[in-house]
Amino acid sequence: QVQLVESGGGLVQAGGSLRLSCAASGRAFSSYTMGWFRQAPEKEREFVGAVSWSTVSRILYSDSVKGRFTISRDNAKNTVYLQMNSLKPEDTAVYYCAATNRFGVPNGPSDYNYWGQGTQVTVSS
Repeated sequence: QVQLVESGGGLVQAGGSLRLSCAASGRAFSSYTMGWFRQAPEKEREFVGAVSWSTVSRILYSDSVKGRFTISRDNAKNTVYLQMNSLKPEDTAVYYCAATNRFGVPNGPSDYNYWGQGTQVTVSS
């Protein structure tokens, strides 16, 4: 079992930055691929990005955030981060951290076994 707790959400103006953190507890954090998803009101949950568990980490981003968002992980701290720069109003959503023991960097919500409770990010125009 893995428990995930997100933090760092809030209200920011367009063009600003936020850094989300996801702290994991449980066993073998370093063996899980960690993903970030988001869900805006009345929309489906959307893949943001993911970082694999392997020693040579693979990182995948959605096209909508590529070049603006950066994912990183610190296995010593059991934490994964999402640095969000140049934020836009359309980035407004609840952001979720997720974990999977599947190989690679899957981008579908159904590929992930464990989820955090989410943190709200609101970008004002």
